[in-house]
Formats: sequence, C-alpha cells, structure tokens
Amino acid sequence: MLQIEKEIEEHKNEKKAELLQRFFKTGKGEYGEGDIFYGIMVPIQREIVKQFSDLSFNDLQTLLNTKIHEKRLIALLILVKQFEKANKIKDEKKQKEIFEFYLKNVRNINNWDLVDLSAPRICGIYLLDKDKSILYKLASSNNLWEKRISILSTFWFIKENKFEDAIKLAELFLKEKHDLMHKAVGWMLREIGKKDKQVLINFLNKHYKNMPRTMLRYSLERLSEKEKKFYMKK
Repeated sequence: MLQIEKEIEEHKNEKKAELLQRFFKTGKGEYGEGDIFYGIMVPIQREIVKQFSDLSFNDLQTLLNTKIHEKRLIALLILVKQFEKANKIKDEKKQKEIFEFYLKNVRNINNWDLVDLSAPRICGIYLLDKDKSILYKLASSNNLWEKRISILSTFWFIKENKFEDAIKLAELFLKEKHDLMHKAVGWMLREIGKKDKQVLINFLNKHYKNMPRTMLRYSLERLSEKEKKFYMKK
C-alpha cells in the first residue's frame, strides 16, 4: 500500500460514508453504481493533496484504478495542482503529459464531482488556445462522464470570454436525456450569461422551446423574474 493510501485510510468515517453513498447515487442502476466512499470531507482531502503533491504518474494511476471515490478524487486534485504548477512556469511538455494522462483515465473519472473539480482546470486550461476537437469526440460518447467532461472543460473558456465551443456543445446536448447533463449545460449557459447576457439571450431565443426544463431553469437563474417567466412559458 502506498504511503498516501495509509494516510487516506486513517481518515475513514463510516457514518459520513453512508451519507455520501446515498448522495452520490451509488445504488444498483444509479449513475454512481459501485462507487465506494470512505466518508472523508473535501477539506481533509485537500490537506492530503498538499502533502503528496509531487506524486508520480505511476502512483496516481494506482489511486485512480481503485473503486474508492476519495482516492480517485485526491489523485485528480494532485493532477490539477501539478498542472497549475506547470502552467505557471510555462512547462508545456509537462502540461501535455498531464493532459494526456488525464484523457487516458476518463474511465476512472466517473462521478460528477470528479469531473467538475478537474476538467475545467486541466482540459479547459490546456485546450484554451489549442484544437478542441477532442471535446466533440468526448461529447459524442455514450459515456455520461465523458460528455460531462466535454461541457465542463468549456468553463475555463467562458472565464476567458470565449463562448463559441460552449454554445456549440450546448446545442449538441439539447436532446441529451440525462438530468446531470441538463444541469451541467444549464450551468455553463448561466456562466455565459454572467459574462455576456446577450450571448445567453441569443441562445435562449433560438432554443428555449426545445430545451429540457432543468437545463432551461439552470440557465435562467441570473435573469429577472420577468425574463424567467417568459422563457419558462412554452
């Protein structure tokens, strides 16, 4: 067992684990089926990340290959930390290695918090000024989490006032069935609206009648009550 795994094991909390198992829908047929929780809160996990921030890809792979949710999340948070360091010193080789390692592990990034805390800060930053075709490949996958990675990666583009890919992907997901994708897309549309309301309004005027209700509701959260009523009235 790795030293980091021993550290993780010391913070197990059975009561919290039970709550998290339910919250992250780990039951049979649910989106997180088979995921196992130790009940470790994120602040504690972030402290562990600080201690082991220089972990090798081999050791990170060991963590990512487990069924323990916290081990995979800690591995991803370490990757984010390593990517941010490489980005800060403009080490493009290291950034590329981390990005490729991340993509190699998409099968292990299999719950919404794992995606949301990593995709924008690795894929989003890395692809900001590069070819983004990989996002469209992920978007066309049958895997829920690969789809979520594609749209959450655009969060970083939106921060930089680049909306084109978020809009294109949102249009691709208009017929998406899963509620977690409706929430993710609506969230990104809301973020666009915070940066440039007119871009959001243009999207809504074109698509609001065909948007899943959850997606629409999320996208409208920052608009006025009058605007919300208009768009929610199909």
